[in-house]
Amino acid sequence: MQSDSLFRPFSLKSLNIKNRIVMAPMTRSFSPNGIPTDVVAAYYQRRAEGEVGLILSEGTVIDRPSSSNDPDIPHFHGERALAGWQRVINAVHQSGGAMAPQIWHMGIMDNHHSGWVPPVPFEGPSGLNRQDFVNGNTMTDKDIADTIAAFGKAAADAKRLGFDTLELHGAHGYLIDQFFWDVTNKRTDIFGGKTLPERTRFATEVIREVRKQVGEDFPIIIRLSQFKPSNYQNKLAGNPQELEAWLTPLADAGVDIFHCSQRRFWEPEFEGSDLNFAGWAKKVSGKATITVGSVGLTGEFMAAFRGESSEPSSLDELIRRMDRGDFDLVAVGRPLLADPYWVQKIREERTSELKGFTKEALGELVLG
Repeated sequence: MQSDSLFRPFSLKSLNIKNRIVMAPMTRSFSPNGIPTDVVAAYYQRRAEGEVGLILSEGTVIDRPSSSNDPDIPHFHGERALAGWQRVINAVHQSGGAMAPQIWHMGIMDNHHSGWVPPVPFEGPSGLNRQDFVNGNTMTDKDIADTIAAFGKAAADAKRLGFDTLELHGAHGYLIDQFFWDVTNKRTDIFGGKTLPERTRFATEVIREVRKQVGEDFPIIIRLSQFKPSNYQNKLAGNPQELEAWLTPLADAGVDIFHCSQRRFWEPEFEGSDLNFAGWAKKVSGKATITVGSVGLTGEFMAAFRGESSEPSSLDELIRRMDRGDFDLVAVGRPLLADPYWVQKIREERTSELKGFTKEALGELVLG
């Protein structure tokens, strides 16, 4: 396995990273009352020490009363939470790493298994989380305006704290994605519409506000997915033309990098080509892209929650696609969750030391 192409530097605007490997954002729920702890800082610092090029934080929620369904998800607002994130980014920089917070609003959610609920009902474009499942309020014009402002405030705080870039979570059935999807967006105002480009309005307004807050030289990433947790076969865009119509307004609003989430990176996005989601996104938008999806392991992430283990797998197909120019960066999830030094082992060809992944790794912040 020749991994040289994974270890070329990457630069875009003010972002400069030492290799093409990104730590995927993975929800961990180890921040009591939304405050990242010193252990959370150590968790990310270890990945920087392990030579991850760019660390994307777990999702961290904006300043809206029902932006989270979990009391232990970190906040990206409030003095104590931001002080926690300051310790995180200082530790990552001290170890030579680069990092982005993943800025998040969950939208309409199922209630948390613990029984905890936010102080006000969940909010979304139409109160829906999936087909026929209502569990919150339809957002008013004021709710939408205040939410856009809260995204902007979080972006400004990310830059102020010294983060290298930021990612907006627009995937996996959360708030921004709920506006994209016709199943969860039944609005008849300017934030709704029969077509996907019409339903990008909320996302583009968020992106414009974020760009206004961070300036032109600070890169903006957005994570997108075609699939939904309630429908793995879903396609927001059914062909390359529809994908271009979806991504173009987002790029025009200020997105620099599309993080294209799919369950298995090798699966083609559309018939007639072996290009994956990230490959097509780069082709139709001209923007840099991040691929992700079962990189370096057999099995896929959701199976881990069902107790299924995974073993290390070859990176040859990933590298073939990268060398062909399909995408620019590669996000790695479970291998880095279980082993902070995975990147070093790949670079040094210590493949016999690579670890598998078990459900138990989800239950702790692995530090060594």
